[in-house]
Amino acid sequence: MRFTGGVGEQIVIGARFNGPPASANGGYAAGLAAAFLASGAGGPARVSLRLPPPLETPLDVVRDGGAVRVLRDGALVAEAGPSDAEFPDPPVRPDLAEAARARDRHPWIGVDNLLTGCFVCGHGRADGLRVTPGRLPDADVCAAPFEPDDTVAENGIVRPEMLWAALDCVSYPPFAQGTDVIALLGTLEAEIGREVRAGERLVAVGWPLGSSGRKLFSASALLSAEGVIARARATWITVPGP
Repeated sequence: MRFTGGVGEQIVIGARFNGPPASANGGYAAGLAAAFLASGAGGPARVSLRLPPPLETPLDVVRDGGAVRVLRDGALVAEAGPSDAEFPDPPVRPDLAEAARARDRHPWIGVDNLLTGCFVCGHGRADGLRVTPGRLPDADVCAAPFEPDDTVAENGIVRPEMLWAALDCVSYPPFAQGTDVIALLGTLEAEIGREVRAGERLVAVGWPLGSSGRKLFSASALLSAEGVIARARATWITVPGP
């Protein structure tokens, strides 16, 4: 990630932060866009992805009143603005051990698909966040540990786009896991309650809210020992499988 100030503000998403092989993780890209809003990435903010965010490519940032647009050669990649969404509470609050066991049950472990190498949820990424969501027993809820390290922090504080990224991947609808259905993030709305320090041990949880045609709706949250510290709502769009 790089920013240039003044009239020509830009972002460049590093190759490390991919979701699908040739584009950025959607939540990560959304968090970068939200950072340009007056409220910052803490939100509440809404980001809609219009094109797959490219990697290692200069993207222009255009401020338009209270909104932000991210462009590639004039084509709209993402747009961000304030959110008035109501963020639901998680239906259950698993501890770290329960979240780790859920991650181990992720049905795509050992399976190659469009998301295997995702920086956030890819089970094959030693340099990733390892927020690989698996289903909790007897609940339509996914969970995974989220333990960000110094490589995703500045001065000991985890960069906010990493929180958006974790909220994104854990919200992947549980009924779509382990099937031929692949979905990509369309819209993410998020609110971050406080900063997170590198090395904190958090739990990420996600659960479905419904569906309409190719759209899947879900919610997610990040939990610390004291309670919910971040919340999100997501809209996913199904795409043809491999």
